[in-house]
Amino acid sequence: MAFSSSTRSLFNLKLTKTHSSSLHQPKKKPVILFSHAHFTPPLRSTYNDCFRANYGTFTNLSAPRLRFSVKVGSPDYSSGDEAQSLISEATQQEDFSWVSAIIPFLFPALGGLLFGYDIGATSGATISLQSPELSGTAWFNLSAVQLGLVVSGSLYGALFGSLLVYPIADFLGRRRELIISAVFYLLGGLITAYAPSLSVLLVGRLLYGLGIGMAMHGAPLYIAETCPSQIRGTLVSLKELLIVLGILLGYFVGSFEINAIGGWRYMYGISAPIALLMGIGMWLLPPSPRWLLLRAAQGKGSVKEYKEKAILALSKLRGRPAGDKVSEKQIEETYVSLKSAYADQESEGSLFEVFQGPNLKAFIIAGGLVLFQQITGQPSVLYYAGPILQTAGFSAASDATRVSVVIGLFKFVMTGIAVLKVDDLGRRPLLIVGVSGLALSLFLLSAYFKFLGGFPLVAVASLLLYVGCYQISFGPISWLMVSEIFPLRTRGKGISLAVLTNFASNAIVTFAFSPLKEALGAENLFILFGVIALLSLLFIVLLVPETKGLSLEEIESKLSK
Repeated sequence: MAFSSSTRSLFNLKLTKTHSSSLHQPKKKPVILFSHAHFTPPLRSTYNDCFRANYGTFTNLSAPRLRFSVKVGSPDYSSGDEAQSLISEATQQEDFSWVSAIIPFLFPALGGLLFGYDIGATSGATISLQSPELSGTAWFNLSAVQLGLVVSGSLYGALFGSLLVYPIADFLGRRRELIISAVFYLLGGLITAYAPSLSVLLVGRLLYGLGIGMAMHGAPLYIAETCPSQIRGTLVSLKELLIVLGILLGYFVGSFEINAIGGWRYMYGISAPIALLMGIGMWLLPPSPRWLLLRAAQGKGSVKEYKEKAILALSKLRGRPAGDKVSEKQIEETYVSLKSAYADQESEGSLFEVFQGPNLKAFIIAGGLVLFQQITGQPSVLYYAGPILQTAGFSAASDATRVSVVIGLFKFVMTGIAVLKVDDLGRRPLLIVGVSGLALSLFLLSAYFKFLGGFPLVAVASLLLYVGCYQISFGPISWLMVSEIFPLRTRGKGISLAVLTNFASNAIVTFAFSPLKEALGAENLFILFGVIALLSLLFIVLLVPETKGLSLEEIESKLSK
């Protein structure tokens, strides 16, 4: 999914309830330790990591405000290309409240929730829309191609949205990009809900998809650039869970509205008020301080003016008085690190830099993961969960949608497990085990359609196995690897291309599922997906490196060899 990095200052952090002494362990690899049982923030921040949390200990989460002792220094690198600290040593205290930290996370993350909601709602809407009794339209008898367009229309919009933001994202900024995304979400939801014809419905789906494409690019950037570094891993993980929560919400709405005449209109229309809330929230939030400094470092305006705006933005994000000294010092240090990164280089890299040297190696790994994430059948299994369960013996539309809710709950739980364990077990083991389970589940689905048709529980168990294995492997880890694997200079462009690859393959697979199912039969189609899953397993074993415990600089050095 999404569902869900630039120059980074390197901080050794110790979280305490009161002032504490700073840490300094120069020859030790960075680790993150949380005293809360097995709660290590698993996902590294996806974009523009300003800081590196090496040490943290939660002593009392009930305290309304927390204080952090911050020690700035240089880590030890095992490679020959040792990276130097981008800022000088200093010690500072940072105060922030959880309320001030959560609000800048929540409104951008609603973009992910709306993406997930579209997946869940479409599962029930396709049943309602094609029902002669429940559709409430005269054009309910959709062909396989028309159904594919309805289902994949938002994905084509997301694909176009990803192309649209590639050249203009840095110009727009993360906040404005998310406001525009919310407008597209709102228009798409309303037009789809009130569509008088299939053509208008498809226009609404396309507009909604534009919102998805822009939100999936802007939301992770804004969250990573604005949240306190000490809890960045936790918030990035929660963003992934919010996408899954959106899927679950879509399943719930579908189960409640499936027996209503024109229920599909309610399923799609409920996204509109959520989009409105997202837009209002983003309008009230300040721009990303990191983006403001990036524009200054690129020579896009007055450095003094951009610094002043960044200080005001950071003060607001942390709930501090406007222009406070702590924010001023943090902004100055971050600007120094950015200027160091851009020293002796062009302010902006070329369009084709991603396809050269270590950047190309990173793109093959990241692009391969998000491609296999889709062509192993993931969008089809999710979007068509209801119809698949109907053929499995759950003949009533309400039965199929209720089982979809169970699948959504299971997906949510498994995502939580992956989020908590990815830094303990590593990326490769979870990918290998999960993708192996994917292949098994797809072959079981094929066997059900071929000769196990009298056992509907086989279909349900196979879907649960598929969802569980996907959520501990391709689901969260593909995007985690995408955020880690690209070198600093091309990380923005590389992630944009990865998003583009993801949505392009998603749209193709989703659109092709119904026609391929008619041409090959369900049993052969799931065999095809299973064979592709085995190929993806071979790709992971041979090409995907382990990045657990490595800093972004160490990963970059590893790829350059």
